[in-house]
Amino acid sequence: MRAVWSLLLAIVVATVAGCASGPKFNTVETTLPALSSGKGRIYFYRSSSVGAAIQPEVLLNGTVIGTAKPHGVFYVDRDPGNMEVVTGSEVDRKLTFTLAAGDTRYVKLGVNFGVLVYRIAPELMSASEAKADMADLAYMGAASAQ
Repeated sequence: MRAVWSLLLAIVVATVAGCASGPKFNTVETTLPALSSGKGRIYFYRSSSVGAAIQPEVLLNGTVIGTAKPHGVFYVDRDPGNMEVVTGSEVDRKLTFTLAAGDTRYVKLGVNFGVLVYRIAPELMSASEAKADMADLAYMGAASAQ
């Protein structure tokens, strides 16, 4: 029985250790810089800790912009145009959409079951649903990769 409790504790510690850290998004949201003229903003977030050990890179138009950390949120500002978000664990998952100047888009990095491991799949969300999901997540900062 002691071995079972030790295993459970190890799983909990590993899950928590893999989660994003930082201030809650709802406490820093109003302090974020305003969107520059002619740009669009894309928020990326992962609200679930299921499959916490799986934290693939997030690519936007072929450039790594962050990591799919459980309970974390980050953003990028980009010029308008077609966007392709790719995440990979077992297989690459893609999301495409168009970003217009002044737009704010929200991409949820959802967790799905795979054959061998969990998969992180990007999904475009409505502003109201995303803001509710992101409120208590850890703000990880703005992505700097261009």
